[in-house]
Amino acid sequence: MDFLLSWWLLLILSGCLFFVTSMCFKYKSAASELKSRIRSQSTRYGQITEQFLPLVEAYPWDSKQFRFLGSPIDGIQFEEDKIVLVEFKSSSSQMSAKQRKIKELVEEGKVEFRLIRAG
Repeated sequence: MDFLLSWWLLLILSGCLFFVTSMCFKYKSAASELKSRIRSQSTRYGQITEQFLPLVEAYPWDSKQFRFLGSPIDGIQFEEDKIVLVEFKSSSSQMSAKQRKIKELVEEGKVEFRLIRAG
């Protein structure tokens, strides 16, 4: 009798453990999916916002002289006495490694202008 009771208790405990474990995995999966969606929406918000930033009053240059690129930098501002590579960031977002490298190349003066003729 003790053996049968022990067997049933072990079976019930195993079922409970399986249930709790599967619920934990489902929770982790749902939490991961939610984080991914939030990140995706944040990225989308940033992409939409950067398209309008040259039009806001606080933009320091003439927005008609801004050309949107999108990637790897947002755009180029053409001024009378300089050309400015512009990257917009919202909130606490950081520059990508590629953007940091572009900034470094500009700061080192490793920027060229080339005329390429077709035909």
